[in-house]
Amino acid sequence: MSNTAQKEPPKTSLRFIKYTLIYILLIPFINWSFTWAPMVALPGLAAWAFNPVTIVTGLVLVARDFSQREIGHEVLVAMGLALFLTYVTSGGALALASGAAFLISELVDYALFTFTKYKLSTRVLLSSALAAPIDTTAFLYGASFIRDGQLTAPNIIMSVGGKMVGAIIIWWLIKQRMERTHP
Repeated sequence: MSNTAQKEPPKTSLRFIKYTLIYILLIPFINWSFTWAPMVALPGLAAWAFNPVTIVTGLVLVARDFSQREIGHEVLVAMGLALFLTYVTSGGALALASGAAFLISELVDYALFTFTKYKLSTRVLLSSALAAPIDTTAFLYGASFIRDGQLTAPNIIMSVGGKMVGAIIIWWLIKQRMERTHP
C-alpha cells in the first residue's frame, strides 16, 4: 500500500446509530421508572393517580421508528438489548411485561406495514392507534406484579395518550418529508 493512499473512513459511527442508542437506553429507563416513580394525583381528583413517566412512553415509539430507519430490522436486536438491560436493572418480571408489550406492538406494526397499501404516515397513526391500548394494558398488567397500582385507567389513558402524541410527531415528520420530496 502506498503512502499516498488514504484510509477509508469507518463505515460505522455513533452519528449513524444515535436514535438506536437513545432507543436502547430509553426502554430500560422507562421500565425502571415503574419500580420507583411516585404516583401523582391530579388536583381535585385523588382517584386519578398515574405514574408521570407514562406520559413520555410515546418517546419509545418515536425512538423506535427512527432507530428502525437507521438499522432496519436489526431494531429487534436493539430491543433485545434494551430488554436485557431492563432485566438487569428491574428484574425478569418487568422485562417479560415489556417484552410482551413490544411483541404486540411489533406484530401490529408488521401486519399494517406488510399487508396494507396505506401511505406511510397513515400506517404510523393506525399502528399506534391499534397497538397502543393493547400493549399498554399488557405492560401495565405485568408491571402490577412488581408494584401495586400500575394497571389503572389513569395510567392506561396517560400512556396511550403519550404514545399517540409520539405517533402524531412521527406522522407529521413523515408527512413533511413526503411533501418536500414529492410536491
